[in-house]
Amino acid sequence: MRQVCAACIPGKVSFLHYNWRKESWSFFFAAGIIIGGFIGGYLLKDPQPENIAPQTISMLQQHGVPFHDGFLPLSLFSWKALLTLKGFLLLVVGGFLVGFGTRYAGGCTSGHGITGLSTLQWPSLIAVASFFIAGILSAHYLLPILLKL
Repeated sequence: MRQVCAACIPGKVSFLHYNWRKESWSFFFAAGIIIGGFIGGYLLKDPQPENIAPQTISMLQQHGVPFHDGFLPLSLFSWKALLTLKGFLLLVVGGFLVGFGTRYAGGCTSGHGITGLSTLQWPSLIAVASFFIAGILSAHYLLPILLKL
């Protein structure tokens, strides 16, 4: 966004006053993301939609989460659910914790898992192991407690 603004309104804002042409690769990068999304979403679309495993749906229903269509149960992930204690904890507090954890760990799971591990960085190995352990513990112990609220 900074590149686009610097190209469209040069010299008007001090934050945008720099040689944006040196970093013009970012335009191609952004265009590639858009074109790749179009190709993957429309041209390579599989006629058989993805399905969630029946075991996952069964487990959610055992915890009182009705599951109908799509990937997200609307009883947990909707504007209506946001106004409940369970929805607030899952969406707002959970989102804050993800953002805080990303900042605290110095990167996201993909960044540490792909870039950090491929360059053999020890902190990334610790971060990825911590992400997996926290995810497993949260899914098996914390999520059932939150679903009972």
